[in-house]
Amino acid sequence: MTAITSFRERTDHRSEDELVRDYRQRQADAEFERAERKRMQLADQRSELSDAKARIQAWEKVHGLRMPASPTHPVLQVIAAATALTLEDVLEEQRQRAAQAGR
Repeated sequence: MTAITSFRERTDHRSEDELVRDYRQRQADAEFERAERKRMQLADQRSELSDAKARIQAWEKVHGLRMPASPTHPVLQVIAAATALTLEDVLEEQRQRAAQAGR
């Protein structure tokens, strides 16, 4: 046998059941990591340690959306609820963004 063995030679001793178990464990680990990332992202958007700007940015990242520019858009209430901010806080962040964009 040579010092370099092929993948097949290294795995021949493993049964199909072991391979299936390994695959299932990798899938379960990946699912756990996805759920943990999601939990952390949701926590970030409600964190009292973060200001309104950071919470809204966290919401935008989780949902893959930008906060609408219209102050009457109904999703602003959803953003406020999801970020534990008041609607006025969300509207103020919206005004600040509009002012920065106008510069």
